[in-house]
Amino acid sequence: MHTSRTRTVGNRTALRRRRRNAGATYVVLLALAVVFAGPFLWLLLAALKTRGEWVAVPTKILPAEAQWSNFTHAFTDINFPAYAMNSLFLATTYAVLITLSSAAVGFGFARLQAPGKRAMFLVLLSTMMLPQVLTILPTYVLFSRIGLVNTYWPWVLWGLAASPFLVFLFRQFFAAIPRELEDAAIIDGCGWGRIFVTIFLPLSRPVLVTAFLLSFTWSWGDYIAPALLLDADHTTLSVAITAWYEDPHGNPLPTVQAAAAALYVLPVMLIFLFAQRYFIRGVLGSGVKG
Repeated sequence: MHTSRTRTVGNRTALRRRRRNAGATYVVLLALAVVFAGPFLWLLLAALKTRGEWVAVPTKILPAEAQWSNFTHAFTDINFPAYAMNSLFLATTYAVLITLSSAAVGFGFARLQAPGKRAMFLVLLSTMMLPQVLTILPTYVLFSRIGLVNTYWPWVLWGLAASPFLVFLFRQFFAAIPRELEDAAIIDGCGWGRIFVTIFLPLSRPVLVTAFLLSFTWSWGDYIAPALLLDADHTTLSVAITAWYEDPHGNPLPTVQAAAAALYVLPVMLIFLFAQRYFIRGVLGSGVKG
């Protein structure tokens, strides 16, 4: 009887401890959510202010009256739909190509045997430590000499070249797939290309979505490459937002820019919200296995 009562008390104590730990975890997660959402909330508040409220000292956190007209001006003062379509076309093309090319390279590193494969993989990973800003000017000179400036071909070539990080992601995922699947396919007469397309790609759907999301946001949020390689008619929304919101006297319109920036990040946020399940699966599947 005494033992049973002791167990009951112990179970209740453990339950209370778990509840306290869960409560503390939720508080920490909520605080982190506020910290990470803070910049976007500040952007929305800036988009609803007047120019006077934006430059006021001390800073006014909340606008006296929400200026929804800033969003109208953000959409009409420049050719917002055209620049948005340029960004969407570039980001989608780049994301699709680099996802497929990285999957193919990752498959080769994970399943094929070749002399020097490990050394090549180490060289590939070492390129991740090279900042992109160091290569953008030589890349511009190269594309200029072969006549690809003011075209979208650089993004196609970048997409076909694969990404070291995405190659590593696919390699880790493909390495964890049982060898028996490809052995059975080889016995049935399948070549490596068919094995990759019919077996490995369908199994890697979470990683494909993850790679597409990451590469899409890379291209969608890129400013340097479009600013260097594209003219005013072909450039992307990121460049247009920073350059062409001005009043008749040539002064910048920061509140209208903030409204345009809020519209600019909205598609990426919506895509992530709808695909976050696959994103989490892809990261966990590639990071834990293999």
